Amino acid sequence: MAHDPVLAAFRQSIDNIDAALIFMLAERFKITKAVGEYKAKTALPPADPGREDQQIARMKRLAVDADLDPDFSEKFLRFVIDEVIRHHEKIRDAG
Repeated sequence: MAHDPVLAAFRQSIDNIDAALIFMLAERFKITKAVGEYKAKTALPPADPGREDQQIARMKRLAVDADLDPDFSEKFLRFVIDEVIRHHEKIRDAG
């Protein structure tokens, strides 16, 4: 396939955004790890369904404002939350 500079520029932007997403997720998980350690130390449960529901509702509102499918944002956040809970349970069980 011949080099298409327009497509190459789009792809470079996508690659930059993907890299930023990975670094943002890494930062988020550093913070949630600290939360998990705190919860384990203070005998709080790994999951907080009320907080999770609030965050999902908030993200869905933000998605609508950003012209992003709110159902997609909910699925994405649910995936992240489930992973965080799994990490918190692991921290709790190790302590």
